[in-house]
Amino acid sequence: MAPRPIPAPTAFGVTGSTDVPLHWARYGPSGASRLLVLHGGPGAHHDYLLPQLLALGDAAGGRELIFHDQRGGRRSRTTDQEPITWQTQVRDLASVMGEFDLARPTLVAYSWGALLAILYAAEAAGARISPAVGALVLIDPAPISRQYRVRFEREFARRQSSPDVERMRAALAKSNLREIDPEAYRQRNFELSVAGYFADPRSAQDLTPFRVSARVQQSVWESLGDFDLAADGRLAAIRVPTLIVHGRQDPIPIASSEEAARLMSARFVPLEECGHVPYVEQPGPLFSAIDAFLRDLPQA
Repeated sequence: MAPRPIPAPTAFGVTGSTDVPLHWARYGPSGASRLLVLHGGPGAHHDYLLPQLLALGDAAGGRELIFHDQRGGRRSRTTDQEPITWQTQVRDLASVMGEFDLARPTLVAYSWGALLAILYAAEAAGARISPAVGALVLIDPAPISRQYRVRFEREFARRQSSPDVERMRAALAKSNLREIDPEAYRQRNFELSVAGYFADPRSAQDLTPFRVSARVQQSVWESLGDFDLAADGRLAAIRVPTLIVHGRQDPIPIASSEEAARLMSARFVPLEECGHVPYVEQPGPLFSAIDAFLRDLPQA
């Protein structure tokens, strides 16, 4: 199925405060309460979250949403061969907040972006970076430790080689779609490449395709080393209002988010019949949980 069209942003541009220009885009009414939305990856770009995540701006009289492509991804690509690390991404995030004059912002962050938000909040809690974070909405966070990441990688590989996905691949190969409609073929091929993220692989439809820079992805994960944010105290150091939403059938172990929620004293909402893509699989429960959390925040 072809992805839904993405509406034009209210404004867009590149940052002037970072040593590498980072592409940004704003949606929604200027002057409304603002949310800074962080995409996954690392090495991806923000528009694969669209148009679905624009629903974040619909409640509370309208909200302004700010997105940016993290360093190394799509419109924020760089020819600099210096490794991009988690520290690089944290510093860039601080610059983006400063450039948009976001004091104690609410971060809405997905997958790797949610882990980036955690890393940033921990650095801010230790007064190693500013500004401080006001609140966190973490959607299916990336694993909080190397151990959980290994479990995720094994489970995702198992799902990608499952009989259901193999049958869908075989059906695509026999369909002659590549010759009949190359664009539709590329779209379907992309959907099958991420089908293992879904509770039901047949739900991998209506997706905006994206590419991940392998170099950036590798360098960021390598920079984390043998990380464990629970054991090293970084999660427990974060004391801001936090919502964690996680699909029960996400290949990223739900136990990772449960542990993070416990250490951060966060509100935790599991989504049933949902994998790693709740904005496609369970948008109603996802946005209801986020709106309820944001309504409890002052001036959210």
